[in-house]
Amino acid sequence: MRLLPSSPRGRKGVVIGLIVAVVLAASAYGLDLLVNARTFQFYGGLTHRVDVPDKVVALTFDDGPDPAGAVGLLDSLAAAGVPATFYLTGRELERNPDLGARIATAGHEVGNHSYSHGRMVFVSAETVATEIERTDALIRRTGYRGEITFRPPHGKKLLALPRYLADHRRRTIMWDVEPDSYPEVAASASGIVEHTVEHVRPGSIVLLHGMYQSRATTRQAVVPLVERLRGLGYRFVTVSELLARRP
Repeated sequence: MRLLPSSPRGRKGVVIGLIVAVVLAASAYGLDLLVNARTFQFYGGLTHRVDVPDKVVALTFDDGPDPAGAVGLLDSLAAAGVPATFYLTGRELERNPDLGARIATAGHEVGNHSYSHGRMVFVSAETVATEIERTDALIRRTGYRGEITFRPPHGKKLLALPRYLADHRRRTIMWDVEPDSYPEVAASASGIVEHTVEHVRPGSIVLLHGMYQSRATTRQAVVPLVERLRGLGYRFVTVSELLARRP
C-alpha cells in the first residue's frame, strides 16, 4: 500500500501540502495565544496584577447585572465588608438599571465589559468605539463617578480594541487568578476558596463570576474566601485603587 505518490512531482506536492498545513496550524496557534494573552497586547497598557509589597487583592466580578445573582452577591460582599470591581455589560445594564445603581450605591467600582459581550477580535474600530462608549454612558447613569476601566469580553483582544483603549489612555484589565473558570474547581465553594488561596499573591486581580443562577457556588464562596484571605493578612481594594499603587 503506497503512502506517497510514486512520481517525484506527486511526492513534492504532498510534502508542500504538509508544510503548508503545519505553517497554518502554527499560525493559528500563535494567533490564539495573542488573542488570549493575559500579560501582552500590541498597544497600550495591560494589567493582570500589580507588583506591590503589601498584601492587597482586588476581587472582580464579570458579566451582568442579572437579578438571579446580583442581590445575593451584593449581600455577601456587604456581609464580608469588602469593595469589589464589577465588569458589567451595557446590554444587561439597560435591562436592569436598578441593579447597576445598587452596585454603585454600595460603593463598588463599576467597569466596562462591552455592550454585547461579543468577542472583540476581528472587529472594526467603529464597532469597538460603539461597544465601549455606549456602555460608558450606561455606567454613568448608575451614579458611578469613578474611573471606568475596561475588561475584554472573554479576555480576548487583538488590534482594534487595544488601539482604541491606548488612544483614550485607558488600560486593559485582565487577571492572574480565575478559580471559577475551571469546572472541577467551581464545582464547590470550598474548591473556589482553596484555589484562590493557593494562587493569590500581593497585588493579585481575582476573576469571579457570580451574577447568574448557575454561579451559586461562587456566591457561597465569597464570605469564606474573604475570611481566609484576611486571616493571611490580605486587604481588599478596587482595581482603580490597586492601579494607584503601581510603582
